[in-house]
Amino acid sequence: MLRLLTLAGLALTVYPLAAQFPATLPGDRTWVNAHGQQIAISPPVAARSVGPLRDLPALEDLDLPVAERKLTRNIQVQRAVENLDALPKGEDPALQRSAASRLSRQPLVSFAGQNGSGIPPDPTGSAGPDHYLQCVNTSCRPYTKTGASAGSTFSLASIWPGSTNDGDPIVLYDRHADRWFISQFQVSGNEILFAVSQTNDPTGDYYTYSWSFSQFPDYPKFSIWWDGYYMTSNSTHTAVVFEREKMLQGLPAQRIQLSAPSAANAGFRSVLPADADGDLPPNGTPCYFFNLEDDAWGGVPDDRIKIYEMTTDWATPSNTQVVQSQTLNTDPFDTNFGFGFSNISQPGTSDKLDAVSQILYFRAQHVRFVGHSSVLLCHVVDVNGGNRAGIRWYELRDANDGNFSIHQQGTWSPDNGNRWMASIAMDNQGNIGMGYCHTNPSTTVYPGLRYTGRYASDPLGLMTVPEQTIIDGGGSQTGFNRYGDYSHTALDPNGTTFWFTGEYLSASGQPRTRIASFDLVATVGLDGDAALPQASLNAWLDGTDLRVQYMGAPDDGLVADVIGMDGRIVSSLQVSAPAGSWQGRFPTEGLASGVYFVRVGNTAGQKVQRIVLP
Repeated sequence: MLRLLTLAGLALTVYPLAAQFPATLPGDRTWVNAHGQQIAISPPVAARSVGPLRDLPALEDLDLPVAERKLTRNIQVQRAVENLDALPKGEDPALQRSAASRLSRQPLVSFAGQNGSGIPPDPTGSAGPDHYLQCVNTSCRPYTKTGASAGSTFSLASIWPGSTNDGDPIVLYDRHADRWFISQFQVSGNEILFAVSQTNDPTGDYYTYSWSFSQFPDYPKFSIWWDGYYMTSNSTHTAVVFEREKMLQGLPAQRIQLSAPSAANAGFRSVLPADADGDLPPNGTPCYFFNLEDDAWGGVPDDRIKIYEMTTDWATPSNTQVVQSQTLNTDPFDTNFGFGFSNISQPGTSDKLDAVSQILYFRAQHVRFVGHSSVLLCHVVDVNGGNRAGIRWYELRDANDGNFSIHQQGTWSPDNGNRWMASIAMDNQGNIGMGYCHTNPSTTVYPGLRYTGRYASDPLGLMTVPEQTIIDGGGSQTGFNRYGDYSHTALDPNGTTFWFTGEYLSASGQPRTRIASFDLVATVGLDGDAALPQASLNAWLDGTDLRVQYMGAPDDGLVADVIGMDGRIVSSLQVSAPAGSWQGRFPTEGLASGVYFVRVGNTAGQKVQRIVLP
């Protein structure tokens, strides 16, 4: 979000979600679609090439400027309690009361991240085939997966020569294209800056883009989808898509922007777009957006999640639209921590930290399986009516048709400590990992980082992996309530390892970041809870045929698919493996060059391999 020293005295203008843009920029073409929504498409923006990043000027911690405190959110944009009869009354009904039943899963690695030069640091990061890339306010650094440095710390602004370090970075690994995505905003010109790597090396060359908006795109959140890079922000630009296919090639690319339909919101918006993760891209579907609503707000009858669908038509932009598709009532929750942003109690001080409440935490991870897709969401709740912070989490499911339901939900708060600033993800076997911030003033545990998880076969609504400590904080933060702004849990390309980065506090109460990974499938040297037997898949080109070999448990109900980059199945076979093995062929005549995915599996599990056709 905005920084105090840059924008002192600036008050954010709040528009309802349904508002049309105050103005369009020169050169934008505009339409009104069949739903009465104003659509603006920008002229193609040319790419610049920068890099390799490994050659950018290095920053050392001693060279970083004194941390700048970012502009505190205008208190007028928080939603006050208007419905005094809002539920729940007392304890959260989804609170997990049973103890975690699995064996511990210790971190695979845990190492120091960047301190950054902004408060809060806004830590974000993702894992690629060989690296982990972390960005904070206002720098980036690549690491090996052991935690060793894979290059120097470099300024975010150096990726876009001539830009300024205004922050709010997001790092994503576009696993289906095997590329990296980095973004930040720039106050001057109301700009969003993008960098898309030219290879899978995060330290190599990038294509860079910049787009201006008529209103400042505060607190931007991004996602990868089959037909675009999608963005929401704390502004009227609540549904924006960028031309991913062109950006991956460094070609001039367009942007389409409009607003989501009217929805109750906390004033400070964080409508989240679905972020395609896991082995397979979405199946040619609209991009889904998710918004949280509390029945304590005026005009909201129940605690709920609203879902929107954005359908993009690059050939005929006037056909692009966003429609509200569903409303899912949840178990009652309470997002109210009092009117203001001092929410989380710390040891040894009356100063409190911002819970970043009333919104969904980043990301809305989307994972596709045989027969269904899952979306993972989470947010902070008051667990007991006394401002004890816990994490409400959800797995939504659809039958790959956009008709979602709440498959499971729960609230994680296993003791009287505070847990907030979470990020949740699912692996390719349906297991869930969730990292978060933690403090407990009653036991002098300072703000630090922890995680938990569950297995796909566990009883619904329960986190069964005992809480693990990544790092305990050393002190409390005083004089300022902003904290974290977000954390980030990402899935490794291996499909089972979770990577988490978040903020904790040093002994002097200064912001620090940490990076850790954990894996629920690997045994990590433990005797119990052994890893499930793993099937194997091998696909290769043989002349004009794509040959496939599958080994797994005996099964007569398998499906074998070839899937395109847009997620659509281009070839499919019903197969039988009564002895636990199957071999088959798919002809490739008529298939365009590019990336495809071979999948063999059923509703109990799947194996996927990425193939590039020349």
